[in-house]
Order: sequence, then structure tokens, then C-alpha cells
Amino acid sequence: MLNLPIQSRLGGFYFCYYAIVGAFMPFWSLYLEDRGFSYSEIGILSSIAIVTRFFAPMIWGWIADKSGKRMLLVRIATWMEACIWFMIFIIPNSFQSVALLMLIFSFFQNAILAQFEGVTLFWLGEKRAELYGKVRKWGSVGFIAGVFGIGAIFGIIPVSMLPVILLCISFLAFIWSFSIKEPSAAPTAQKQLEPLWPILKQPVVYSFFLIELIMLFSHAPFYSFYSNFLSQHGFSTSQIGLLWSVGVIAEIIMFAYATLFFKRWAWRTLVLICLLLTGVRWLIVGMLPSMFIAQFMAQSIHAFSFGLFHMIAMRVIFQNFSAGQQGRGQALYSTMWGLGVASGSILAGQYWDVFGGATIFICAAASTLLGLLLLAGLPNRVETHPT
Repeated sequence: MLNLPIQSRLGGFYFCYYAIVGAFMPFWSLYLEDRGFSYSEIGILSSIAIVTRFFAPMIWGWIADKSGKRMLLVRIATWMEACIWFMIFIIPNSFQSVALLMLIFSFFQNAILAQFEGVTLFWLGEKRAELYGKVRKWGSVGFIAGVFGIGAIFGIIPVSMLPVILLCISFLAFIWSFSIKEPSAAPTAQKQLEPLWPILKQPVVYSFFLIELIMLFSHAPFYSFYSNFLSQHGFSTSQIGLLWSVGVIAEIIMFAYATLFFKRWAWRTLVLICLLLTGVRWLIVGMLPSMFIAQFMAQSIHAFSFGLFHMIAMRVIFQNFSAGQQGRGQALYSTMWGLGVASGSILAGQYWDVFGGATIFICAAASTLLGLLLLAGLPNRVETHPT
């Protein structure tokens, strides 16, 4: 592994990390349902897996910026992740025990991606605008391998074996992390951290993070209940895996061609497109739940509702936060993600049996319109020097 180019090593870790996400995200709710949990309990447990994003990313971001040891944190976190999946397989799956393990798991899980994004951007240096999408696409490939491959596997073995699969992938991510050294361009240990408040007061920064919060709130029913929703309407695990894969394939295409959008349109225009198309996506999901082709089309919009939006986020963070603030900047992005999805998951779980999944997705579509109120804070011009 050490003989591979740094881009390949970075891409390999993204592959492993998102293979875990691809195995966890679509099938975790099915695993919980198989273990006898109610939809209300599933909503709470799904939100617990996210809730530490309220505070954990900032803790890890502070440690990363203070110590400069970003890859060390990634290694510790992947090791702990593997330990959690080992524990969840051997202890009784009561609501309390699963909730505790998810709390610990998510605390360490939140140390990984935010800090590794910073590591990647530092390693790519001046070529980050050109190369980031090419490296990051391997995460999407890993997600597809996880979601589609495991969806097919669960046609042969029971979904109760999910923790074993997650244990194996997590351990592989831990081993792979040793192939990546600390980036030499990144700041080392800092005695006094640069304050964030002057950055957070900038309209482009606070407007974007509030829009992110709204976007991820609308995504909550999808992340927590989409697989259950499809299963209720007669889709097999293989079909569910295929539909999740469609979204990530669309994401890969966006990562490859996103620079064409950035050369032509301003951030404000691109975020407007992301908000509107995300609303259309949830309307299709809620109104046409039994039509495979409709769900296929809805999933293809993932290119905009996540892919393009994520690329904008990386540019906002790297252009507005200094090198010594990158750990906390990435952490704040992760925190907004967690706050949006966790709060949305709890609400969706509480009202799923009352109103039904279709109505919940239609409400999610309506919530994206709130983001339009914040567009004025984003630049109304094409960025002439994108990072």
C-alpha cells in the first residue's frame, strides 16, 4: 500500500469508509426491525447514531487543530468503530444496550470523515480543485460496493449478520489508514487556536451552514426510513440496494463534472438548484412509492441534493477558514449534518405510524423551501479563484 500514489491511498480510505456507510445506512433500520424494535424506537436509535454530531465533531476538530495529528485520530476512531461492531454482535440487543453502543460508535465515527476531508485537501495542495472530485469519487464507489453487494448478500444470509459484515469492513479501514501519513502542508501543534467567531459572522458562512441544516433535516426520513419504506411497498433487498446505488452513481458523475458548474454559475445559483431539486426528489419518493422507475429517477437527483452540495461545502470551508481552522471548519459542517438528520429522524419516527411514510416525505419536500430564505447571504457571482 505504501508504494501506491497518495491519490490512490486517499481514494482507498474513502472506499473503505463509505463501504461502511453503504452497509450501515440502508440496512441498519432493517436490522433493528428484524430485532423487533418499533418504528418509534428505530427513529430514536437512528438519531442516536447521529446525535453526537451536535458536539463530537467540534471536540475532534479542536483536538485536530490543537495537536495537528489528524491521521492519528482517524486510526483511533476506526479501531474503536470495529470494537463497537464486535460488541453489538455478542451482547443482547436490548434498546438500552444498542442505544449506548450507538452513542459510543457515533462519537468515534464523527472523528473520521471531517478530519480525513482536511487531510485530503492538504495532501492535494494547489491541485485540490482539479483532483478532489477524482479522489472523493472512490468513496462513492465504496458506498455502491457496500450497499449493492450487501443487499445481494442479504438475499442469502439473514440481515442479523450485519454487525459481522461491518466489523470486517471497519477493520480493513483501520489497516488501510496506516498507508497515509500526516500531510506535511497541514499545520502542526498550535499553542493558541485562531478564533472562529470572525469567520462565522460572515454572511456566506452562516447562510451556507443554516441551509445545510435545512437540507439535511429534509434528508432525515430518507436516511432513517427509506429502506423500510421501500420494503413496505414490496421491494426486495436487492432492489433496495440497487436504488441506493443509483443515487451514488449519480453522485460519482457529479464529482467528475462539478467543475463545469463552478466555472459557469455562482454558489447562490447552484445552492438554489440543489434546494429545488431536493424538494422534487422527496415529492417523487412520497407520491409514487410503488413505481421502481419513479424511485430510480428520484435517486438520480442525489447528484444535486448531496453530490453538488457537498462540493460547494468543501469550497466554502477551504476558502473561508484558514489552514489552522480547517479541523473545526470541517467539524462544523459535520455538526450541522448531525443536527439536521437527528432532529428530522426523531420527528419522522414519532409521526411515521400516524401519517404514513408518503406524507412524511411530502413534508420533507416542503421543508427545503425554507432554505430559499437564506440564499441572499451567498455570493451572487461566479467564483474566479475556486480552491
